[in-house]
Amino acid sequence: MTAWPSSLTIRPDSNLRVDPLSEVLRSVRLTGGVFLNAHFTAPWCVTANMDASDCTPFLAKPAQLIAFHVVTEGELLVWIGDEKPLTARAGEILLFPGNDGHVLASAQGVKAVRAGTLIQPAVNGGLARIDHGGGGASTRIICGFLATEDGCNPLIAALPPVLSLDIREGTARDWIEASVRFAASELAAGRLASSNVLSRLSETLLVEAVRQYSSTLANADSGWLNGVKDPQIGRALALIHRDMAAPWSAETLARNVALSRSAFADRFTALVGMPPIRYLTVCRLQTARLNLRQIRTTIAKVAHGVGYESEEAFSRAFKREFGVSPAQWRDARDAA
Repeated sequence: MTAWPSSLTIRPDSNLRVDPLSEVLRSVRLTGGVFLNAHFTAPWCVTANMDASDCTPFLAKPAQLIAFHVVTEGELLVWIGDEKPLTARAGEILLFPGNDGHVLASAQGVKAVRAGTLIQPAVNGGLARIDHGGGGASTRIICGFLATEDGCNPLIAALPPVLSLDIREGTARDWIEASVRFAASELAAGRLASSNVLSRLSETLLVEAVRQYSSTLANADSGWLNGVKDPQIGRALALIHRDMAAPWSAETLARNVALSRSAFADRFTALVGMPPIRYLTVCRLQTARLNLRQIRTTIAKVAHGVGYESEEAFSRAFKREFGVSPAQWRDARDAA
């Protein structure tokens, strides 16, 4: 089995040319890392819930976390709450966009143990480890994270609780595998792995998982995942999410994607399910709400960060959308 390094930090390169889906998700500005190598033998069952401490020393204060597991040998069941279990096999990556607590198991009905109680500290610069189970069929996984310190992003919040990325098939398989092998060898040798290829690894994991998920959606579905399939509307979505605070109008967005204002507004509304400026407003306010929850900063700074020139205008828009003022919403969250 390939030896993984104790740390792998990867950031997207802003100079790379990418497709609309990549451009939209690039606004999340992810950092990635791996922190745990787990070996299970049937029967086994663990509950897992990544927290900010798993990301140190990669990130000081991650605002948003996406846990992931790379299945390198065998197979497992995974489920969240009362949801139906999903089977994952070697060559698949499981991502948890909401960082929900989840169960991993060889089969249902096995008594669960908290994964955190099984972790053995890293030795000689390697990964922390888990060795657990009853001695039967073997399953190995690598646990890692994608995270951002830049504030929570509503694109991630709109994704399902679990995404499965099958790298046994598809165009990204060789690229992902080669990148991981290169990163492991470079970091194991004490060298900083820095290249355009590695800088895109965390972004690619998420993009490919979302791409596979979006391909399963019916054409009648609306939302940013449907809109991003269209080259011009996808480009407009990328522009919005790249700089949400910019003074966008339907006219300026249409001009940037080479459409007339009316054609752009009609196509955007049909694909995304709402007019472009309504979409922009919703994204700004959802981002602000997430940042009010996660980041201890002034309301005025949150407002400015999503494109409102005054705290008063932001507060009015926030109350229209959510029924309470930003201060009331933050106080209620703090009291919960």
